[in-house]
Amino acid sequence: MTACGSARWVNPRADPSRIRRVLRAGTAIGVTAILGAGLTGCANGAALGLVRQACQHVTVSIKFYDAARNAPDAQRAAYDREQAQDQLQIASPLAAEAAGQEPQWQALMATLAENSRLPEANLVGALQDQCASVRNGGAPVPTLPSTTLPAAPTPG
Repeated sequence: MTACGSARWVNPRADPSRIRRVLRAGTAIGVTAILGAGLTGCANGAALGLVRQACQHVTVSIKFYDAARNAPDAQRAAYDREQAQDQLQIASPLAAEAAGQEPQWQALMATLAENSRLPEANLVGALQDQCASVRNGGAPVPTLPSTTLPAAPTPG
């Protein structure tokens, strides 16, 4: 036997160690893609959880705000307004963190940031609308078109 006769030719495509490396690389890429998609979903879920917390505080704030408007005396009204402001202050950093994770919540963050500059009366409608989407799973709540019909022409 010659030295060449005992050696066998190996097809580089059929090299088992190369096949294992390719399979490991493919598996790693697949796992990375799946984890990336899953973590994105977690980030969206985490942002929605933060917004839900913020909107709970917004709801409590609006209840205090309404109570202040209907308070029997000035002292009680002042207390209720202070409680309403406190709730919005608690909600603000929650909304800011959610907006950092998911840009769709930036409007809520911005509205809450205006709390220190604008009276709550100017913010209530926007806050209610923005928090309504939370009850809808984060999807925008559709607004219905006006159902007001034009006035009928008068016989002339």
